[in-house]
Amino acid sequence: MRKEAVYLIQTDTTVGFLSRNSTRLAQVKARPPQKQFLKVYDSFKTLNTLSRIPNTHKNFVRRARGVTFVCKDEALRVVHDPIHLRFVQRMIWCYSTSANHSGQRFERSFAYDNADVIVEDARGLFETTPSRIYFLGNKRKKRLR
Repeated sequence: MRKEAVYLIQTDTTVGFLSRNSTRLAQVKARPPQKQFLKVYDSFKTLNTLSRIPNTHKNFVRRARGVTFVCKDEALRVVHDPIHLRFVQRMIWCYSTSANHSGQRFERSFAYDNADVIVEDARGLFETTPSRIYFLGNKRKKRLR
């Protein structure tokens, strides 16, 4: 598995591009390189080692499913979908973004043309409802979506 490659895969919420190379993802999506990507982790333990979650929210993050969290200037998520998790476990963590033009719906031709490796399982590739997003401050949390 090449960690710098851009993978097209069915995530827990939508069809996504995954990679350890944020610069390559920014090129594929044609978005500014300084705009950060979501980081997905294989477990809460890994997330807790590589990022900082405020103590008051750790239990909430540990139990949440299909939820993205914003802490300081970082968006993160722990993967729970078993098929997606098997893929992420090989990389431990990676950057993730939807496999579409910014603000657009999923377009199969765009996704296939811009992925280095296509990982498609028996479910196929499909869009579902987007994840909920919470901002986690030191003391409070706020639902953003």
